[in-house]
Amino acid sequence: MQNKTSRLHETALSVGLKINAQKTKIISLNYKTSKQPITLKGDNIEEVENFTYLGTNISQDNGTSKNIMARINKARTSFCRLRTVWKTTSISRSTKIKIYNSNVKSVLLYGAESWRVIKPDFSKLSSFHNTCLRKICKFFWPKTISNKELYTLTLQRDIRTEIKERRWKWIGHVLRKDKHDITRIALRWTPAEGKRKRGRPKET
Repeated sequence: MQNKTSRLHETALSVGLKINAQKTKIISLNYKTSKQPITLKGDNIEEVENFTYLGTNISQDNGTSKNIMARINKARTSFCRLRTVWKTTSISRSTKIKIYNSNVKSVLLYGAESWRVIKPDFSKLSSFHNTCLRKICKFFWPKTISNKELYTLTLQRDIRTEIKERRWKWIGHVLRKDKHDITRIALRWTPAEGKRKRGRPKET
């Protein structure tokens, strides 16, 4: 790892690029800590358990629960910023749903094609999605409505179904690429070096 980091630094300098050591982080997968610190220009690179890259939270445990919670919080912020839109009576319900899809749900499901979603994550996503739809339709306690009726009224679907559809679209997009394309190679790629930790591998 140190050898590759040094070579990357030298190659970057040869083309006029500089790597910022403070912004560079290390995540050790399947190991709690590195055997020895990795250095860049004489400075130790910080080792972290989580790292945000292009809006996605990458965690040491290979899970997506933290990333999903981050997406829910960002979507909640987007929903709250549009509070005046949901409360107004001058905008029709169908228009509000379109605004919700483009400004809130798109934030919620960003990168959902590659999530490894477990049952508790689906529950959190569904709960947030259904709560937003009920607030848009102004269904507050003690008024109740089933999820099925809610989806029919708003022309929406269960969040689990939406994620599955996105996955199928993405895998179809990948399989249509050339067999030498990196996205095709990544489907069956496994590291040639190192050993995985003990125990059953997580489903992916």
